[in-house]
Amino acid sequence: MGLDMYLHAELFLYFNTDLDKKVNDAIKNMDIAGIGDMKVKRIQCESIYWRKANAIHQWFVDNVQEGNDDCGHYHVELDQLKELASLCRKALADKSNAEKILSPQPGFFFGSTEIDEYYFQDLEHTASSIENILDRPGIEHWDFKYHSSW
Repeated sequence: MGLDMYLHAELFLYFNTDLDKKVNDAIKNMDIAGIGDMKVKRIQCESIYWRKANAIHQWFVDNVQEGNDDCGHYHVELDQLKELASLCRKALADKSNAEKILSPQPGFFFGSTEIDEYYFQDLEHTASSIENILDRPGIEHWDFKYHSSW
C-alpha cells in the first residue's frame, strides 16, 4: 500500500487523418487476437509514474483537483505541466527554499515528509519527465489526466 500516482496521455483517433489510418493499419498488422475489423478510437499511455511523491501529489490536488483528494481522474492542461516543471526546477536550484516551493504533505501511506535526497529525486524525475513530454512534436493533440491511489 502507498501513494501511487500516474499521469496518463490519451490521443483520440477520428479516422480523418493519415495518422489515424496508420495507427489502425499498424495495429491490424500486429494481428492482435480478436481485433478483427474493430477500429482503435484512442491510445492511452502512462506518461509518468510516481511512488509516494507526496509534494507532487499535493501540487496536483491544489492546482488540478480543486482541493479534492479523492483518487479521481483529472484533466491536466499543458500549461499546468509547464508550471509544475518550472516549480520543480526552481526548488532544485534553491534547495534551501524547496520546502516553500513544493512542500511535502503527510497522508495515509504517503511516505516521508523529509526534505532529503528522495524528495529531490522526485522533483528531478518530475521536471525531466514533463520536459521530455513537452518536447515531443504533436503533443498538443494529446489529453492528459492525473490519477492517484493508495
